[in-house]
Amino acid sequence: MKKSIALLLLVCFIGTSSHGWGVTGHRASGWIAEQYLSGKAKKKVRAVLHQQSLAIVSTWMDEIRSDSTYNYTADWHWVTVETGKTYAESPKNPNGDVIMTLQRVIAELKSHKLDEKKEEEALKMLVHLVGDIHQPLHVGCCDDQGGNKVKVKWFRNDSNLHRVWDSEMIDDTRLSYTEFAQALGQPDKATVAQWQKASVLDWANESMTYRKEVYDIKDGNLSYRYSYLHLQSAKDRVLKAGIRLAGILNEIYG
Repeated sequence: MKKSIALLLLVCFIGTSSHGWGVTGHRASGWIAEQYLSGKAKKKVRAVLHQQSLAIVSTWMDEIRSDSTYNYTADWHWVTVETGKTYAESPKNPNGDVIMTLQRVIAELKSHKLDEKKEEEALKMLVHLVGDIHQPLHVGCCDDQGGNKVKVKWFRNDSNLHRVWDSEMIDDTRLSYTEFAQALGQPDKATVAQWQKASVLDWANESMTYRKEVYDIKDGNLSYRYSYLHLQSAKDRVLKAGIRLAGILNEIYG
């Protein structure tokens, strides 16, 4: 039974380009998080990461896909929750998913019982997966591999819906990750506090609310109109990911 559930979940999501955000999106969230860290948390985070920035380590979990030693982490980037169902009602992947992995990693880091190497890796996973869960297609619903099977044209070039949300809309702004992050604005303190109160499960539920607009692709020929309608949603998710990451890190290290 467990094997059949695992196979079903793999068919529902895994694809060749199932990254959360592209490099720009992930690094922008990492950069934003650093702007909201307390002084104490920033110092401790840098020590754990051997002076690397959150922006730079944000793509580590995608980079280790090339290392078979980390094959066990492949399913941790995503989760499948069918439309009309809750996470609790959905079949669970025995290999793990982004929700249970984030909950576990946060608890481990808060325990302060990890050795140096495990703490560094756990922190890198946290940085990346907070970004992943905020990308709407990483909380999948269907048998289309998180939009990887939804073939579209992006400005007349062959693409797929997952790639459009991962990177193409963001990269077509022609901004560096710092420029992109700075262009997202600065919410007021009340808004920051509200966003940081949300739980991991809340983050996933929010991503599910974007499904209708994400899949509103008409004939699949996507360009300026689709970007005009939906780029702001991608920006909002990147911003929330960064601010919420900072909130978690302030709880752990602040």
